[in-house]
Amino acid sequence: MKSYLQKHNNINYSDHWSTPIEIYDYYVKHLKYYDPCPLRENNFNFNFICENIFLNPPYSDISKWIDWAINNHKQTGGQINTIILIPSRTDTRYFHKLLEYGCDLEFIKGRLKFGNAKQGAPFPSVLVHLGLNNINGQPQRRCENENNNKTSIQE
Repeated sequence: MKSYLQKHNNINYSDHWSTPIEIYDYYVKHLKYYDPCPLRENNFNFNFICENIFLNPPYSDISKWIDWAINNHKQTGGQINTIILIPSRTDTRYFHKLLEYGCDLEFIKGRLKFGNAKQGAPFPSVLVHLGLNNINGQPQRRCENENNNKTSIQE
């Protein structure tokens, strides 16, 4: 269907859309998260990464990146934060795989503008958080004791 639309409507589908600058700057520049799939690179030639990750995967193959992110999170014992920017398509297998694994969702109000687009995306977006509060897929809550030391308490 996508190739039909491209051929007959002169629509250019591409995975090469940069992350909205406000989101990218916050996670990659400010919080120093690692971006394993920067713009114009559709490589999948990396293994386990043991640092905080910001992931805006190529939308043509989201499932593969979701599988990688979950496996990477498991391999680190849940000791890293992974933020994934994806379309908020709650009826997809990859979305339910994230829910089954355990994640926090941050739905974005309105439509994001990717790259130099003049209009917002044709879909809503969500930031998926796989983090310290989701150790081994088990939801956790964080609290502070009297000395302001953070401890994890499994719910």
